[in-house]
Amino acid sequence: MGKDKLRRFDELGQFERVFQPGIEEINGKEYYLKGRWRELVFGNNSPIILELGCGKGEYTVGMARHFADKNFIGVDIKGARMWKGAKASHEEKILNASFLRTRIELISSFFGSGEVDEIWITFPDPQPTERRKKKRLTSSGFLKLYQGFIKEGGIVHLKTDSDQLYQYTLSLVESNELEILCERSDLYKGSDPLDPILEIKTYYEQKFLDKGLNINYLKFKLKTNIPLHESPEKEG
Repeated sequence: MGKDKLRRFDELGQFERVFQPGIEEINGKEYYLKGRWRELVFGNNSPIILELGCGKGEYTVGMARHFADKNFIGVDIKGARMWKGAKASHEEKILNASFLRTRIELISSFFGSGEVDEIWITFPDPQPTERRKKKRLTSSGFLKLYQGFIKEGGIVHLKTDSDQLYQYTLSLVESNELEILCERSDLYKGSDPLDPILEIKTYYEQKFLDKGLNINYLKFKLKTNIPLHESPEKEG
């Protein structure tokens, strides 16, 4: 591991609002903050919004700057990437932003029933092959995990450069009869004004835009009291 990466990991451990539980703390257990993020971290009763796979944390920090009346938590396993957003949040004293370093597969250990109001999934690995679609963060398996802690009718946002992931998720949402609030296959095309929150751009998003790629956006409500199934559509 390079010196710069080691320095970032060391700094990450010193930031007050970064949580990095060891596997022994969550292996088959519930993390001590589960159901208590508002009480023990934020000290308020404001909505909690997660960014899953937050990367460098630009979206988490950007949203926290825009919405002081909401709490934001960026989740990712890559500490050296997360360091950038965590450092900005720490230096700017953004008290409504926190970061959690863990695998998304373990997310149920960290949040209690109805504790989360919204989920953002920004530019995740599209896992393009059929045999890896269960690893997509919008697969029925992951949505079932989210059902365990998102409030009834809580909102899920997907922002991706992958047309395949967008169409897959749209098909899954439609086949499960979830309410779609917005669907745009080319987010920045057209003259309709965008919600300011959609204009926040991550490092990866800007790279995709520089290459001339279109950005897909999907926003839908997730019911917590229904079984979910995979989309019947087969991929080529």
